[in-house]
Amino acid sequence: MGADGGTIPRRDELVKEKKKPEKKDKTSELQHKWNDCSISQLPLQKPVMACEYGSLYNKESVLECLLDKQKYEGVAKLAHIRGLKDVKELQLTDNPALSRTDNKMDISNCAPYICPVTGLEMNGKHRFCFIWTCGCVISERALKEVPSSLCHKCAKPYAADDVIVLNGDDADFELMKSRMEERRLAAKQSKKGKKKAKTDSEGEPSSKAAKLADKGETSLDKSKLKSATAAKLVTAASSAAKTVKSKSLSVQDDPKSSEVYKSLFTSSDEAKKQGAQHSGWVSFNPQYFR
Repeated sequence: MGADGGTIPRRDELVKEKKKPEKKDKTSELQHKWNDCSISQLPLQKPVMACEYGSLYNKESVLECLLDKQKYEGVAKLAHIRGLKDVKELQLTDNPALSRTDNKMDISNCAPYICPVTGLEMNGKHRFCFIWTCGCVISERALKEVPSSLCHKCAKPYAADDVIVLNGDDADFELMKSRMEERRLAAKQSKKGKKKAKTDSEGEPSSKAAKLADKGETSLDKSKLKSATAAKLVTAASSAAKTVKSKSLSVQDDPKSSEVYKSLFTSSDEAKKQGAQHSGWVSFNPQYFR
């Protein structure tokens, strides 16, 4: 059986085969990982940040994500970033080829950053790492060929666990995750130790019972202090009254009073004489004498 003209159809024309899945372009995928932000998918611009998993971000995108987590899709993958302390600003080395003005050189495929030791371009073809303590970006080849406990770029000391692989594979991801958990646990324990040392240096009781005992002693001391203060006030008031009483002068001893004014009182000499003559009088007053 055939079509007009006696042609015979082929099998692929009669049977629809299942379409093969499209393959990813590895070159485009590498360029996307190393040149674009993992949050906003925009081109990377300084300052460039990296998390403890080795992903690259723009600092502006990280800040926007922390302020409004609903702005970007797939933010659940960024649950390990709780704040700016969980990302590090990278100290990148610019590629000098991009600054040249030689028209004969094709710089369209040049990476914007290179390794400061080996000069390898950071384009995904070579493995790159960064040191968490200082943020310097160095190729893995440089770290292996020139082993050292000091950073090759800034000469700051670092440990082996501080080396984080940028855009690593699944095995690298699991390793970076375990190192992140160990690093955060050590930081938490160090913080608790510093807090405890500060409490001990200030002399504060560490147990609850000691705090309650200290509180009880303080209340007793306050009550004793109040009673002692009250007793002192009473003693001072009585002594002041005695002093005022001892210092008070009678009318007859007052040098400022006149003799006429003194004679009005029973304590005067004339009143005492008249009182002896008129013993029945209770008080002395000159106006009653005739």
